[in-house]
Amino acid sequence: MTAFTRSFDLPLRRRVAVLGAVAAGSLLLAACGSDDSSGSSASTPETAASSAAGAFNDGDVTFAQAMIVHHQQALEMSQLADGRASDQEIKTLAGQIEKAQDPEIKTMQSWLKSWGKPQSPGMDHGNAGHGGDDMAGMMSDQDMAALMAAKGTDFDRKFAQMMIDHHNGAIDMAKNEQKNGRNAAAKKLADDVIKNQSAEVKQMQTILARL
Repeated sequence: MTAFTRSFDLPLRRRVAVLGAVAAGSLLLAACGSDDSSGSSASTPETAASSAAGAFNDGDVTFAQAMIVHHQQALEMSQLADGRASDQEIKTLAGQIEKAQDPEIKTMQSWLKSWGKPQSPGMDHGNAGHGGDDMAGMMSDQDMAALMAAKGTDFDRKFAQMMIDHHNGAIDMAKNEQKNGRNAAAKKLADDVIKNQSAEVKQMQTILARL
């Protein structure tokens, strides 16, 4: 008599009890899996990489690589406001730019890692933050030096003027991603860049008008 046959010699009541225990265990495991997935719903670079792990093309890669460098310079410009800016709205805006763009940098870095692509191929890392001739809206070394040397209202004006140009460059890059990119997560970030930075451009134009 095989083990399979012997299992059916168990009393009916006992077999029902065993099957019930197995079913209950399966439900418990399913519930635990559901709890784990709901507990990790917060957006992180890892989850962002997962969401961007689908189809992508060269346009998506170029967008992420270029926008990382672009955002990094925006962070440098915003950090200069501390101790130099005199206008409270400029100070607030600089903090707002840092808060928005630093997480976006991490997200795009996670995409490139998940795609198996380098962060900035073909770029001189020593000048990557100041490639004014290489990328739309980027400030030159001379521009950054002038901003660093400015204080008070002079800094406020230079910051607003430069950041308007910088934002407009990012908006153009994002529009290009919407047109030529393929990855859904990258195109969504491009949409966010267009909306958020267009609003900030209008705000800075208003600031310049009153300074």
